[in-house]
Parts: sequence; structure tokens; C-alpha cells
Amino acid sequence: MYAGDIASRLDEKLDTDAYADVDASPNGLQVGPADREVETVAVAVDAAVETIERASEAGADLLVTHHGLVWGSIERVTDSNYRRIAPLVEHDLALYVSHLPLDGHPELGNAAGLADLLDLDNRAPFGSLGGEWIGQRGRLVGGRSLDALVDDLEDELDTGGQSVQTLAFGPETVEDVAIVTGSGVDWLDEAVDAGADVLITGEGKQQAYHEAREASISVVLAGHYATETFGVRALAEQLESWGLDTTYIDCPTGL
Repeated sequence: MYAGDIASRLDEKLDTDAYADVDASPNGLQVGPADREVETVAVAVDAAVETIERASEAGADLLVTHHGLVWGSIERVTDSNYRRIAPLVEHDLALYVSHLPLDGHPELGNAAGLADLLDLDNRAPFGSLGGEWIGQRGRLVGGRSLDALVDDLEDELDTGGQSVQTLAFGPETVEDVAIVTGSGVDWLDEAVDAGADVLITGEGKQQAYHEAREASISVVLAGHYATETFGVRALAEQLESWGLDTTYIDCPTGL
């Protein structure tokens, strides 16, 4: 299968075009010719020198990542841009990227994977951005203590040895859960308006402390990387169903 064909099928599956006007990442095939023949695909959260080199060592023809190389545009191929693009070209390794489409996909997305992990019921889209969704919300059947919820996340997520941080300002028993993976505290007000007991995201901002405290909602900061491994791993399964070999490049940052 050719890289262009894989990109087209992934774009259709992930509804990539719907996010074109709201995502700073130009999603799709970012590096490499469309006629690159692909047998093995590596998936990783980040397109970085380490993941690129490890993908090449694994014999991959295509690297699929959540965080790509381009945010807006590239004016010059120097410094970090050069350090990352050069090994892709040197190893004849194509790069496909899916950022917000892979956050919000109802089945393959990062938020969906985290919701699956927590076994949330009555799930619905959450986290509106430019008319599109980047998260999910749902209910914990029977409720669960906030401490137990955090323990589950620490046991299951690849946090790079770091603890899950908690702003415990909501009810002790959690039922309604809102999720925006990665950097999602900007959706705290939306979580409050939706009646959520807790917002689960990756990383926080200073103002979130007081906003959560004043609104009596808890915030769980489980790590940007840790909350965003679900999507690329789900894509690996999708790619395998298309007859491609896959390998997962795990490179936890602890952040």
C-alpha cells in the first residue's frame, strides 16, 4: 500500500477535513512522497528525533504521530526543524500526523480511549472547538471516589514515573466525568456548565487552581503524554486490519 493511499484512508476515517480551520497542525501526510510504498508503520505520540530514529531502526516505512513537525507553517528548515526532517529524508521515512482529529474521534480518539479505560457509560462528545469536538464525557456507573479514580489512572497510564496531580475541589464521589486530553484546562468552564464532577486532562495552568476551587469541581492532571497514547495505539490496530505491520514507539516524557 502506498503512503498516499494510507493517508487518504486515515483522513476519511478521522474526518480530518472537518478540523482544517481549527487545528494549528496541518494534519495528514506531512513528510514524504505519496507514492512511497509502505509495509511497516510505526506509531508514536511525538514526531521527535528519538521516535524517528527508533521507527527507522524498527524497519518502518511510515511514522504516524499525534504531534507532528508543523504548527502553522515552516518558514525555514533549520535548527529543530532540520534535526527532525533530515533523518526522515535520510531514512526514507514518511510522516503522517493527526492532532485534533485524533483527540476527538468518538472511537479511535485519545479521549475515547481514556473513557474506555474508565468504563464510562452514557458517553457524549465534549470540548467544543470551532464547532468540532476534541473530548468526551460520561458517567461512572455507581460512582467512584476521586482517590480511587486517581489510583486507577496511576496504575494504567504511562506517566513516566510521575504522580497524577489532583485539584480536589469537587465532590468526594465522582459520577460525571469530562475529558479533554493533553492541554485541556481551557475547557474547565464547559465542564462546570455540563455539571461534571471532575475534568480529566493532561497538564494544567496556574489559573485553573482558583477557577476549579471557586466552581467546586475537581481537576485531574494525568500527564500530557500519558493521556495521549490511546489514539496512536488505536490507529495501529486500524492499520493492522488493513494488512500492514505496525510497531508502537513508546517515549514517555513524564509531562
